[in-house]
Amino acid sequence: MNIAWVKAGKLLPVDTGGKLRSFNLLRQLANRHGVTVLTYYDGPRDRAYESDVAREFPGAITLATARSANGSLTELVRYARALVAAAPYAVEKFTHPAVRALVDTWMRTRAFDVIVCDFLSASLNFPEVLQIPTVLFQHNVETELWRRQARFEPHPVKRAAFRIEAFKMARYEVAAVARFHHVIAVSEHDRQLMTRMVDAERISVVPTGVDIARFQAVAASPSSTPLVMYLGSMDWEANIDGVEWFCAEMWPRVRAAVPNAEFRIVGRNPAARVQRLAGNGVTVTGTVPSVVDHLAEAAVVVVPLRIGGGTRLKIFEAMGAARAVVSTTVGAEGLEVTPNEDIMLCDDAPAFADAVVTLLRDEAARRRIGAAANALADRHDWSRVISDFEQSLARAIAARESAPA
Repeated sequence: MNIAWVKAGKLLPVDTGGKLRSFNLLRQLANRHGVTVLTYYDGPRDRAYESDVAREFPGAITLATARSANGSLTELVRYARALVAAAPYAVEKFTHPAVRALVDTWMRTRAFDVIVCDFLSASLNFPEVLQIPTVLFQHNVETELWRRQARFEPHPVKRAAFRIEAFKMARYEVAAVARFHHVIAVSEHDRQLMTRMVDAERISVVPTGVDIARFQAVAASPSSTPLVMYLGSMDWEANIDGVEWFCAEMWPRVRAAVPNAEFRIVGRNPAARVQRLAGNGVTVTGTVPSVVDHLAEAAVVVVPLRIGGGTRLKIFEAMGAARAVVSTTVGAEGLEVTPNEDIMLCDDAPAFADAVVTLLRDEAARRRIGAAANALADRHDWSRVISDFEQSLARAIAARESAPA
C-alpha cells in the first residue's frame, strides 16, 4: 500500500499517549509499505524537528503554520474568535489553508492508495468529497472526553468553556465520523459509542500496543522500594485532575499506613496546579529523558483518572515493565484487563488507597499481578497490533473500490 498520514501538531518528541500510538504504528507501517507523513505545527519553522522527522520517516512533509506566538493570552484570543465558528475549537485551531490545499491536491491526483487522518483534530482539512479511500484514526471519542472534562472542572469559567466545546463537538463529531470511508477505534468501548454515529461495519478496532523490548530489563527486576508512580503529560487536564484527586483523597491514607512511601509524578510540562502538589512525600519531575528508569524504581503505578477517552498507553507501559497497576474504571477503559488478576480497579478514594497500601505491603501480590500484567502486555506488542491496522486500511480500500460511482 501507498499510504499518506496527516498528523496535526508535532509527532516528536514521543511524549504523549497519542504520539506514542501514532509513532509506533507509523514505524511498523513504514517497514512494510510506502508511507508519506504530513505533520504540521503552529509557530515558526523548527528545523531541528523537521530534521528529526525526516530521519525517522524519509520523505516526510512538515509545515510550520506560523499563525502567531504561543502563550495563554494568545490561546485565549484564539478561543474567543473561534466561539462563532460551527466547528469546535479543538478542531478549528488545527485547520490551515496550506494543509487543506495539499490534501485537496492528493485527492484530485489520487496520489495514494489510502489517506489516514490522525485524530479528529485534523479532519477539517479534508474536503467534503473524498476521492481517495480515507480513514479516520479516532484515538478518543471526543464528545465523551469533553463532557467528562466539563463535569469535573472546578473553575466555573473553564467549566463553561468545556461545556460549549462538548456541545459543539457532539454535533461536529457525528458528521465528521460519518464522512470518512472507514474509522479506526482504539477499543471496543469506543467502537460501541461510535456506532451511534456511523454504521458499525465501517468501524474497526485496533487495540493499544506497547514496545515490549523497551521494558524487558525492568520487567526482570521487581522493585522493593515503596514508590508509587503516576505517568502522563502533566499539562493535560485529565492528568491534572487525576493527580490532584489522588493527592487530596488517597495519598494521606496511603502515607498514614506506609510512612516511608513516596509518590512521584512523572511527565512533561507540569502545570502550576501540579507543581503545588510537591512535598509531603510527593515529587514532581517534569520532563524526563526516559520513563523506563522511573518505572524501574516504582513498586506501584496509579492511574486515578476521572476524565479521559480512548485507551491509556501508560497502563500498558507499566504492564510491560511488570509493575502492579491500580486504576479507576475510566483509567483502564477500553483495555482488555481482568480486575484482581492483572490490575486493581477502584473507583472510590478509600478503596483505591487501600489497594495501593495492600500492594506496597504485599510483595508477593505485587509480583503476581505484575507478572500477569506483563503477559497481557506481551500479547499487545506493536509488531502484533500492526496487522489489525493494515487490515483496516485494506478494508477501507476494498470498500471504496466496490462502491458505486
